[in-house]
Amino acid sequence: MTKETISFVTRLLLLTAILLAVHLYILSQFFTGHLYFPIWTIYAFNAVLVFIVYSFLRFKASQGSNKMYQLFLGLTSIKMALAIVFLLPLFFGKSEHAQLEVINFFIPYFLFLAFEIFNLNKFLQKS
Repeated sequence: MTKETISFVTRLLLLTAILLAVHLYILSQFFTGHLYFPIWTIYAFNAVLVFIVYSFLRFKASQGSNKMYQLFLGLTSIKMALAIVFLLPLFFGKSEHAQLEVINFFIPYFLFLAFEIFNLNKFLQKS
């Protein structure tokens, strides 16, 4: 791995740990029930997808691809489809707190997406 990739992974893990800790704290203060999805699975899902997208785009950039923005949009569409698949149990009534579960998923999803866009923007400006 390159120095930039290691730096990205470090920032991603740090962001994940901080957001997860804050999320768990807030949830413990305001909610006492049982959730279908453990919070850590939501963060693991998002962090892994961000890493995969970033790695794939870095790989394609190293090969000289000029279609980085199209690839990003395509991979983001795939991420959205995977998010729907991830949340399917909620749509079929497996959770008593479906609205809270969806909020628990999409707030981190958009925070990770913003992190991904910011880092890819910095990377693409360099190349």
